[in-house]
Amino acid sequence: MFKKIALVIVVLVAAVLLFAATKPDSFSVQRTATIKAPPEKVFALINDFHNWPVWSPWEKLDPAMKRTHTGSAAGQGAVYAWLGNSDVGEGRMEIVDSVPSSKVGIKLDFITPFESKNNTLFTLQPQGDSTQVTWLMQGPAPYVTKLMTVFMSMDKLIGKDFEAGLANMKAAAEK
Repeated sequence: MFKKIALVIVVLVAAVLLFAATKPDSFSVQRTATIKAPPEKVFALINDFHNWPVWSPWEKLDPAMKRTHTGSAAGQGAVYAWLGNSDVGEGRMEIVDSVPSSKVGIKLDFITPFESKNNTLFTLQPQGDSTQVTWLMQGPAPYVTKLMTVFMSMDKLIGKDFEAGLANMKAAAEK
């Protein structure tokens, strides 16, 4: 009986491991919101890391988080690094592309709890008296990430944070 149970467990684990190997080699998470404010106002919230505490969904997870700003004050070359509790981990962001009132591209490197290198892009489209903001994050999906996505999707895992961040950004920009 024990051998049959052990064999079933081994087969199930092997099936999960094989299924994980079939998952895509990259991931993408995207959310969009319409903010009743001009693109310039929304752009300022994104393009200057000093403004992120106003809207970023992760800033409030660790009030004692250590933050470091280096490089440019804002825009291309601005760097923001953080070291926090297990909810926020450790990482670094650098603005690598900045087109006024239109887009901000960010190189996003997580150090802990899992090392990963991703790209984030914010695009802003004027729509009358509002701005449509799209927040996109893309990155490679190494085997460990593929294994995680067998049990949870990256979209569900990160998407709710993007939605919260865009809601916070909307509240800040519409004041």
